[in-house]
Amino acid sequence: MSTPFSPDRGAPDGGAPVGYRSGFACLLGRPNTGKSTLLNALVGEKVAITSNKPQTTRHTIRGVVTRPDGQLIVVDTPGLHRPRTLLGQRLNDLVADTLAEVDILVMCIPADEDSGPGDTFIARQLAQTGTAVVGAVTKTDLVSPSRLAPRLVAAERLLADCELTDIVPVSALTGAGVDVLHEVLLRRLPEGPVLFPDGELTDEPEVTIVAELIREAALEGLEDELPHSLAVTVEEMLPREGWHGRDAADRLVDVYATLHVERSSQKPIVLGPGGRRLKQVGTDARRQIERLLGTKVYLNLHVSVAKDWQRSPKQLRKLGY
Repeated sequence: MSTPFSPDRGAPDGGAPVGYRSGFACLLGRPNTGKSTLLNALVGEKVAITSNKPQTTRHTIRGVVTRPDGQLIVVDTPGLHRPRTLLGQRLNDLVADTLAEVDILVMCIPADEDSGPGDTFIARQLAQTGTAVVGAVTKTDLVSPSRLAPRLVAAERLLADCELTDIVPVSALTGAGVDVLHEVLLRRLPEGPVLFPDGELTDEPEVTIVAELIREAALEGLEDELPHSLAVTVEEMLPREGWHGRDAADRLVDVYATLHVERSSQKPIVLGPGGRRLKQVGTDARRQIERLLGTKVYLNLHVSVAKDWQRSPKQLRKLGY
């Protein structure tokens, strides 16, 4: 499982002007607080999958925002929660490891929900780090101004024991407050060099993003516990021989992927009657993958049972966790 890229920092170089700032900001919060959607909004492109299903994010994802005066690397993390499986514990451990490697922490607190024990637990964890904290009150498009005001006050109280620098209301859906949040984070970063080449939006390997796009498509419409039981691996992703057009749009990439479930009874749910649901997943995922790769894609999906994979160390290693 990935951890934040943490290069040695020195004086700005690589053409960076004096006063150039660079560093890492980590998005944290309980599941389904809008972290991945906010990451995409800050970057300006889709680099993380999103879903209304809790615990969609299963590894750290880095999005790069490059400006003339600085470079901000935004790290999205799995939602902190009370783990019930080995996978859940590993996700929480991943978040804990991330906290020590970033310059600023951003706690995402949804405007449309009251804070609960989960938020309090996370706030206490952040207070112990000694790292600067920004409170991002997310999903502001879902509440009226009269309801937003007390949520901002509540967020400030929640983070009172942290090294709190700012409370920023933001809507990743409408874009309201996104620029403000970016400015707040950038000015809190240390002076440093350019860390990623200009134009690079993420350091995630393409094959990892492809697997995530397939999982995102498969999550649509699933209910109950099945989303937590679903994992995706890409077995092969290669240009098809004989399809080497001059333009990328004329090329064809073959992608063979497997959707893993934990029990035999879950397999027909993913397939759907006559395999129609899996076919729709393939259609939806292929569109996203073609946009990512800039080529035509042939996508072959297979459903397999990896018994109780969330609780098996061997299966977790096999599936990349």
